[in-house]
Amino acid sequence: MSSHGTPIPMTARKSGPLKGTAAVPGDKSISHRALIFGAMAVGETKITGLLEGEDVLDTAKAMQALGADVVREGAGEWTVHGVGVGGFTEPADVIDCGNSGTGVRLIMGAVATHDFCTTFTGDGSLRKRPMGRVTDPLALFGARSVGRSQGRLPLTLIGAAEPVPVEYETPVPSAQVKSAVLLAGLNAPGQTVVIEKEMTRDHTERMLVGFGAELSTETTPEGYHKITLTGRPELTPQEVAVPRDPSSAAFPVCAALIVEGSEVFVPGVSQNTTRNGLYTTLVEMGANITFENPRTEGGEPVADLRVKYSKLKGIEVPSDRAASMIDEFPVLSVVAAFAEGTTVMRGVKELRVKESDRIDAMARGLEACGVEIEEDHDTLIVHGRGAKGVKGGATCATHIDHRIAMSFLVMGLASEQAVTVDDGSPIATSFPVFEKLMAGLGAAITRNN
Repeated sequence: MSSHGTPIPMTARKSGPLKGTAAVPGDKSISHRALIFGAMAVGETKITGLLEGEDVLDTAKAMQALGADVVREGAGEWTVHGVGVGGFTEPADVIDCGNSGTGVRLIMGAVATHDFCTTFTGDGSLRKRPMGRVTDPLALFGARSVGRSQGRLPLTLIGAAEPVPVEYETPVPSAQVKSAVLLAGLNAPGQTVVIEKEMTRDHTERMLVGFGAELSTETTPEGYHKITLTGRPELTPQEVAVPRDPSSAAFPVCAALIVEGSEVFVPGVSQNTTRNGLYTTLVEMGANITFENPRTEGGEPVADLRVKYSKLKGIEVPSDRAASMIDEFPVLSVVAAFAEGTTVMRGVKELRVKESDRIDAMARGLEACGVEIEEDHDTLIVHGRGAKGVKGGATCATHIDHRIAMSFLVMGLASEQAVTVDDGSPIATSFPVFEKLMAGLGAAITRNN
């Protein structure tokens, strides 16, 4: 049962060539951050291209609850009148972050160095996810938290009355943890330092600099990534143009690669090097993807993608690439099922604590569709079917996870038999126009009413 309401079973059937333009929505990670940094600036920030999925709308509501004036001016166009660093006020009610791990963890960081209490909750999926990885470093600033076992939601965060700056080395590669610490450091005196053994997506650092914060990055003698932020700046409002989301673009791109005869154009997709691991991997597998008109928009590198059906081969994905494509492994495992040979994905244990245990969810669904897999805690291996084709014919459990739902629907477009997902409703959290966009390309995806 979906916590979004009544489950929406959906089925994807073998389709003819996918053709046309796939104008995917704005980047989810950047949309969250644009709202939060706009709320922490002094004056009016204008945002265009904002993703209007449920996750991001929940963050907009949270910023309103904390005292910022957040207004939708039109489709994807929003203004945020910020309250300045340290200017948030105690919310009158519980902040519900829905399905969004990014939203809740970033907002926890933003309020952790304010002297008031904030209670957070979310949907059934989010309430299962571990929050200790964020509340532990926030405690170093002086914040306290009370939640369910393992620090799960609902959780109340008691902000630090007199925050202190922190130096923190992240134990696992996580842009959410890094960003929470940096957001807390904004309202702490002195310099807050975050050290990463593996560099993760850097949208927070880019946007902090864009809003006028004093931030520097360097490589340590050990080869680690060190970020230093000077606290209590006055952030300057900005005009933020949100590029299109590479994680959402992954679905029409991967569908085009496995549906014979397809050619799809995907304009304006972020090419941030901390996010483009999937595209590097697909090219290594033999994907016919051209990157046209490279340019910079909103401080982020973007390009237009032209994608054609390709005969792919299995590869071993380097484990040090995992952080740059962590959200794309589910759909990559689908592509791997159609490739010749074996695809090995290592260093992916972070997938077990996303919206669902994504390794388990994909492994069970792939098996049900006739694909041989191997797995352990940190590895997923897919033995591609290549010319033999993928049987399909199963109903796959989504576990209230939007990326699992979309991945198996992409699979059904090229499988011999239709593939059904038990609940497609979570797709709205990140890609509310998924069905319409895919139908426009010729994909045979239907709701089972």
